[in-house]
Amino acid sequence: MRPANPRVSIVGAGPGDPELLTMKAWRTIKAADVLLYDALVSDEILDLAHPDALKIYVGKRSSDHTFSQEEINAMIVSNALVYGHVVRLKGGDPFVFGRGGEEMDYVRNAGLEVEIVPGISSSIGVPGSIGIPVTHRGMSESFWVVTATDKNGNLANDIRKAAETDATVVVLMGLGKLDQIVDLYTKQGKEDLPIAIIQNGTLSNQRVVTGTIADISLTLKNNKMGAPAVIIIGKVVRLYRPTELIHTYQTFLS
Repeated sequence: MRPANPRVSIVGAGPGDPELLTMKAWRTIKAADVLLYDALVSDEILDLAHPDALKIYVGKRSSDHTFSQEEINAMIVSNALVYGHVVRLKGGDPFVFGRGGEEMDYVRNAGLEVEIVPGISSSIGVPGSIGIPVTHRGMSESFWVVTATDKNGNLANDIRKAAETDATVVVLMGLGKLDQIVDLYTKQGKEDLPIAIIQNGTLSNQRVVTGTIADISLTLKNNKMGAPAVIIIGKVVRLYRPTELIHTYQTFLS
């Protein structure tokens, strides 16, 4: 029997730390009959769901596409028609390179009610959590958030444009294209521009490396970092003070 009110909520789970969920996201997750979740959603967040809720992993990571986007779209609607309330749970914010807009359109075209619950985007939340603002008076008047690859797997054209500006540039899903990004900035004469790479941002296993365009590739290789990672390019990286953040944390604990 079809449920009385099949509906879908597309929810942003934030950058990783479960305490960075919004209250609305928390309430929506608890009310779900089914959760379709991505690779970057932590177990702590999934544990917020009702014990009887059906949890379905659908992948969606650069090296992990368990289902195609078309298959995920169909699963969202079919599960809503069978079980009732589907929560499509996505890391960061659903509308920042999360294909939330595509899923929203598909659900609407199927005639179902859809709710959007924004999340803290990793593009802002991850650098901010370690003291790197994406804008700062006298350093950066604007910021770009770009993905590293286009739909064909090539380096995204907007990165080429961004490298010509003085804006802070935040690159998501860009670690595999780092050498090409470095080459772009080098050609712009920006070898001394600061850059930071944050792996597993806001989580207990977070790692951070900083450097300049000239040396970041070697630094990354020496530190053996991998995805998921956020890349921040710009003068604002100079504001990062790891020892001060550690001291503040230790003071809080004491």
